Amino acid sequence: MLLEHPRNISPEHCNDIANTPLSSCLLTGYSASCLEAAGHEVDVVEGYLDNLNHQAMAARLRTGRPDLVAVHLVYQWKIDHALFSLLAGLKKEGLWTHLTFYGYYPTFAYEELLLTHTWLDSVVVGEPEVTLTDLAQSLADPDGGGEILGLARRKNARDVLHSRRPPRKDLDSLPFPLRTEATFRLPEVNVQGSRGCYGRCTFCYVNPFYGSGTGWRARSPENIAAEIDRIVTERGARRFYFVDPNFFGPGDFGQARALRLATLLKPKNIRFGLEGRVNDIREETIEVLVEAGLRSILVGLESGSDHALKRMRKMTTVEQNERAIAILRRHGLKPNIGFIMFEPSSSLADVRTNLTFLERNNLLGNLAITSNVLYHHQIILKGTPCYRELLRQGRLDLADPAAYEAGTTFDDPQVALLAAVMRRITNHIFQRMSGVFSGRNPVSSGALEDTLNGMLLHRFTSLLQALENHSFDPAAADEYVEATTREMDAASDDCARMTARATRPNHPQSLRRTPAK
Repeated sequence: MLLEHPRNISPEHCNDIANTPLSSCLLTGYSASCLEAAGHEVDVVEGYLDNLNHQAMAARLRTGRPDLVAVHLVYQWKIDHALFSLLAGLKKEGLWTHLTFYGYYPTFAYEELLLTHTWLDSVVVGEPEVTLTDLAQSLADPDGGGEILGLARRKNARDVLHSRRPPRKDLDSLPFPLRTEATFRLPEVNVQGSRGCYGRCTFCYVNPFYGSGTGWRARSPENIAAEIDRIVTERGARRFYFVDPNFFGPGDFGQARALRLATLLKPKNIRFGLEGRVNDIREETIEVLVEAGLRSILVGLESGSDHALKRMRKMTTVEQNERAIAILRRHGLKPNIGFIMFEPSSSLADVRTNLTFLERNNLLGNLAITSNVLYHHQIILKGTPCYRELLRQGRLDLADPAAYEAGTTFDDPQVALLAAVMRRITNHIFQRMSGVFSGRNPVSSGALEDTLNGMLLHRFTSLLQALENHSFDPAAADEYVEATTREMDAASDDCARMTARATRPNHPQSLRRTPAK
């Protein structure tokens, strides 16, 4: 039984999206298909997508009584004591032979997890498909093999045994991932065309997850097209999203592969999105991809400062950022951007440079994007190069020794103050506008979003200037946040009242409708 456990969004982390990369969403699907291909019976429990509570999840485990329970453990910005308590209790009932964790979080925290939770039998480190299949086989035939590569286990109360499994090079040899009914309820069907990245960004843990020196590995365009053909034929799906952290891959080879894939996808009449590095955004490739159905793209700009980009080891420049934005817009694509406004070494000058860059490139006209880029700090998670470096410098705040996320101090206390204030203000917006941003609320007021966007930008600019002039009293931070959120709430309430009046049956605007055709 492969378990996607229930997850809760922490209010103070409602827009912190990097607790696990998007590519992790197919870890369970690939693991399930590999287990089935090896002859094992597999049950996937979608505790998150099916909105199961812990009681319902426990009922599934008691009914299924699986030999092996593998939990895709996703970090929720806190230690999930409720989930761990549930699993510990079920383990005492003797419902299964073996319990293991897999995913990004356990890959980097396997020692703490195994030494803290004695009811946990093992942890899969890195790519889980083959390791879980070998584990299942060892349970079916205990005398059939010895050490399982990629599986961490306790040796005693203080030591853990572990050896890395080399990453799979031939991704075409993997069976297509198993997809549950719940995954088909998502707006787009997720597809993974490649794994890893040739970049070395300090804040990223994609490559450390797969193992040092693995780099970028790709499926062939023909293999990807065959999977999409099957989904279109069997499910009628027309919207897809490539969850690859780096869709294009390196250099001319990566561009040629993308062009070949576009050629195969164009006759299928589908729409798709992807994510890529700015230095891989080339005019001719984007043009062909758009003709094939590309409709959305996320690019990791990260900063408008060349100095900051060097600190992050992005291997890109501000000039490349701006060139990529221009290319995407010429082909009708609105770039969705990754951006880190506040990093541990940021100065107010860096923040000002970032703001100028965003304004110069017209990236602050949409409330959802503005709220993100004017707040986002660098998230420091285990496994990343920045985590290791800050740990070496003694700058990590590790209140809990088993913590997966670490805090740190800013070099500049003025930057720390600005980051803290903007985090509180933008979190208020995210919570107030969550229905609109997520698409759950079909009614969106463009006027309200424009108003809030203007307020947010004005507040950020004013506070930055005051800090630069040393005219802002840190003791006034709470009052500043409260005044800002009150002003935004008042604007939201005014817009709601105007909308209610405009939709009353006897209101003149209710007659301004397009006649039915």
